[in-house]
Amino acid sequence: MTQSRSIIRITGEDRIEFLQGLVTNDLSKLDRGLVYAALLTPQGKYLSDFFLFTDPSNSAAILLDTHSDLAPGLLKRLGFYRLRAKVALEETDIAVRRGVSDPPPGALRDPRHADLGWRLYGATGDDDGSDFDAVRVKHCIPEALRELIPDQTFILEAGFERINGVDFKKGCYVGQEVTARMKHKTELRKGFVRVGLSNPVPEGTEVLADGRAAGRVCTVVGKEAIAYLRLDRAKGSLRAGDELVIYPA
Repeated sequence: MTQSRSIIRITGEDRIEFLQGLVTNDLSKLDRGLVYAALLTPQGKYLSDFFLFTDPSNSAAILLDTHSDLAPGLLKRLGFYRLRAKVALEETDIAVRRGVSDPPPGALRDPRHADLGWRLYGATGDDDGSDFDAVRVKHCIPEALRELIPDQTFILEAGFERINGVDFKKGCYVGQEVTARMKHKTELRKGFVRVGLSNPVPEGTEVLADGRAAGRVCTVVGKEAIAYLRLDRAKGSLRAGDELVIYPA
């Protein structure tokens, strides 16, 4: 099933400088293909994640691929930051397809993990039928509005460094100070991890550690899941409802 995605076109002579000062990754990587990044609040919390790439039909434009439910808020926030920058923003009707087989001409590799395959822009049709949730769970790769919750999630707890979504050498961006402090000065006490389940449970089920709140179950595929856990409590007997939670999986 094809994801619900929206593609925003960003044009104008200041487009690179504008985005470089806002997002978590380095725009100099655009010449390599897709760049995975996020926009954060000034407090370092996730607002939206997306793929950035040069428009293949117009090298003077950047396309931004994000979850459709996040696109309106993202457009509004980008417009707020635009100020006097020579930048134009517009939502397009460009379609996106995904697959893990041999990539078709023009497809771009997903930079988060090789097993996530490719993304093809401008071609209609469904994805190739692959179980992308199973791939995400296997490699603990979070997804918008399932693991990644606006105004709540910290991207380092979500593994953004591991999935190539943040660059610590690029310089300032919105939320950079908090993100850098979390990397260099603190040990993460919470995070997303892959867990096993004695039986499947509904997404969102609370995880208890010896009766104390320890997190929640997110994406579930069979008897495995991505869970958000308080790592300092993820010891002893872990349960989600009536089911045993096995961590590490």
